[in-house]
Amino acid sequence: MQIIQPALNFPPELLLQAQGIKVVFFDVDGVLTDGGLYFSEQGETLKRFSTLDGHGLKLLKQAGITPVIITGRDSVPLRVRLKALGIEHAKFGTEDKLPAAEDFLKTLGLGWHQAAAMGDDWPDLPMMQRAAMSCAPINAHAQALALAHFVTKRQGGFGAAREFCDLLVVASGHYAPLLARVGSSSAA
Repeated sequence: MQIIQPALNFPPELLLQAQGIKVVFFDVDGVLTDGGLYFSEQGETLKRFSTLDGHGLKLLKQAGITPVIITGRDSVPLRVRLKALGIEHAKFGTEDKLPAAEDFLKTLGLGWHQAAAMGDDWPDLPMMQRAAMSCAPINAHAQALALAHFVTKRQGGFGAAREFCDLLVVASGHYAPLLARVGSSSAA
């Protein structure tokens, strides 16, 4: 059996900052999607999601970090995707995201010092400002980029959330053991 070696390398200061994160608040449009709004002829909203991001959210859960979705929109495709990923905590249709985040913190018994946030535009700024660690996709608005401790190399909806998930999973100490499980299962 051959062990797969971790290929990721993050700056030590980012890893230190990411230690102790127990919950991550994610925006949807522009973070988990490309930010475009697609409408069918019947007026249905269509969304494109990255499988990289989806697997990253699953890895967070396996590392003991709770992913929480807080979004200004609501749609059937989003709810279907979150259900498929097993995401239990989500608030839909709210532009005022800070009270929703604080409610989740209270429910989970956590504080802002244990929270991270990933956003791309003004409605996400209050969460990003209060979180112990914040992230923005490379194509985020300038204000989100200015608040971000970590800016991804990938654009929103194209693996940006996965980059942040990977950083948090590495910092939690779970990345190598989770990767080792993949290596051992493929050898069978």
